Amino acid sequence: MEASNLKGLSDEQVITSRHKHGPNVTTLREQNRLWQVIKEIATEPLFIILVCTAAIYILLGEFSEAVIMIIALGFVSGISIYQENRSRSAVAGLKKLTAPLAKVIRKGITQQIDAEELVVDDLLVLEDGDKVPADAVIIKQNDFSVNESILTGESLSVLKETEGSNNNVFQGTMIMSGSCVARVTTVGKQTELGKISQSLEEIEISRTPLQKQIESFVKAMVAVGIVAFLIVWGINYLLSRDILHSLLQGLTLAMSVLPEEIPVAFSTFMALGAYHLYKQKVTARSPHTVETLGAATVICTDKTGTITENEMRLAVIYDFINDREYDYIAGVPSFNSVLEYAMWASEPVPFDAMEKSIHTVYTSVASNDKRLTYTQIHEYPLGGKPPIMTHVFANNNNDRIIACKGSVEGVLNQSTLSVEQRDKVLTITKQFASKGYRMLAVGRSDYSDPKFPLSQHEFEFQFLGLIGFYDPPKRILKKHSKKFYAAGIEVKMITGDYTETAVAIAEQIEMKKGTGILTGDQVIEMNDNELRQQVRTVNIFARMFPAAKLKVIEALKANGEVVAMTGDGVNDGPALKAAHIGIAMGKRGSEVAKNAASLVLVDDDLFNMTEAVALGRRIYENL
Repeated sequence: MEASNLKGLSDEQVITSRHKHGPNVTTLREQNRLWQVIKEIATEPLFIILVCTAAIYILLGEFSEAVIMIIALGFVSGISIYQENRSRSAVAGLKKLTAPLAKVIRKGITQQIDAEELVVDDLLVLEDGDKVPADAVIIKQNDFSVNESILTGESLSVLKETEGSNNNVFQGTMIMSGSCVARVTTVGKQTELGKISQSLEEIEISRTPLQKQIESFVKAMVAVGIVAFLIVWGINYLLSRDILHSLLQGLTLAMSVLPEEIPVAFSTFMALGAYHLYKQKVTARSPHTVETLGAATVICTDKTGTITENEMRLAVIYDFINDREYDYIAGVPSFNSVLEYAMWASEPVPFDAMEKSIHTVYTSVASNDKRLTYTQIHEYPLGGKPPIMTHVFANNNNDRIIACKGSVEGVLNQSTLSVEQRDKVLTITKQFASKGYRMLAVGRSDYSDPKFPLSQHEFEFQFLGLIGFYDPPKRILKKHSKKFYAAGIEVKMITGDYTETAVAIAEQIEMKKGTGILTGDQVIEMNDNELRQQVRTVNIFARMFPAAKLKVIEALKANGEVVAMTGDGVNDGPALKAAHIGIAMGKRGSEVAKNAASLVLVDDDLFNMTEAVALGRRIYENL
């Protein structure tokens, strides 16, 4: 993008801004994780039992027994510390969210710097394929769209403008098309991504069901041991009047009651389970997570990137002239004029996922590929409200092809269709949209004047038809959902995407839709008791945002459910941490999601989850 008239900040202004607003770092405050693990181990009732047992053996002079207990202490502690370090290394190797470099304009020169060196008021240069390194407001743009699914859960890219409410870009989102120059407004912890990261610190991690059961059991056994100790000590003292001998008798009985073998068995089972999960490409952040899998009663899953592939593919074409529908999901791909002109209206070298899909399908079905003989001679970038884009091609004989695609209303506004025909097109558009498709209209023009108009909105288009795209569900998920239901685990979808899209995907993976659908706004407006009743029967939650997702998870936990939550976006972070089992995607998952989760699916395959649940149940039954 031309930015020669923009000067950007000077060195002095950069230093001043950094002192005022801080560095562009969104990570949580540094914590000594090793110290945290040691603290958690030391406060476990089972660990305390081993310490007390070792101390008593030393007092009794049973040094060999004491050594065995000390070895058991090291074994139990070592497993947890080793698992934590291995998990931390695995997650660190999967980090992909923060862009390492950013392109900025400073002192009138475009240069690349480390993303952490960005400051407020820097001028960012963003192009397709880039990840946005800080929150910014757009000041110049060309055919610019952004995929914000990592923050919002919406699978469709968002068109951006220089004016109005849709002129911001956010850290961590992906540029899908075009380019822009944007002024940085917030950096680091003040960005939208940073705020979500900070909110994770306020969420307390729930203890696992088995931890609670064993803690309760240990307390009961300790209470029994103390009572038995006091009774035996008292009776022996009354009979012998020898306080030391009576004390030794009481301690002997108490030692037989204390379950000092349980910690070793518990840790061994958990370590073996974590090892087997690791071989199945599931990284457990804590061994305790393994047994929780076996107790799971509800699995809540994000849609975009978890259930779906997070990419847009050609799904359907409606040929208006011939009143014919072409199915590109189940049917055999075939050539038609709508597909051809959609291709001409796309970039010759596409970078947008939808345009790539158009070119791919066209290549597979076109018997005579005209791209070899035609050259683009003029382009009208995406613009207008509603937005459209127009491309003009010509060959050596000066034969022209003028193709347009864009929003259905935008193309209809410049078409020759009657009111009745427009109503028909809009009705068909709604029918396809209800299936979760992103619909665009395609048109052509016979404009013959050698001088092109200044604006594409001066063209009159012949309306050719509609072309629809969808974010396909992962092929194996239908089988997975059946396995979860067979195991007695309810499946609930919690997504930031539109209601129609969520319902359509649920139908494709044969997920039970429940009694209705709740949106994020409805969830927030409900009181806790009302929401607890609703989450029992509602399985689809759409247009959700981080606070609403977290509230649903807490309501399920309040109902006594053992909740697993899968996700990959920054917006999933709070819910992942609050769930009993947070499950993040390893490849496409954000850094925030992976750090908040207790499990990481290294290859993003939910098939491993069904195997992990089965393993968890076997371990739980053994214990």
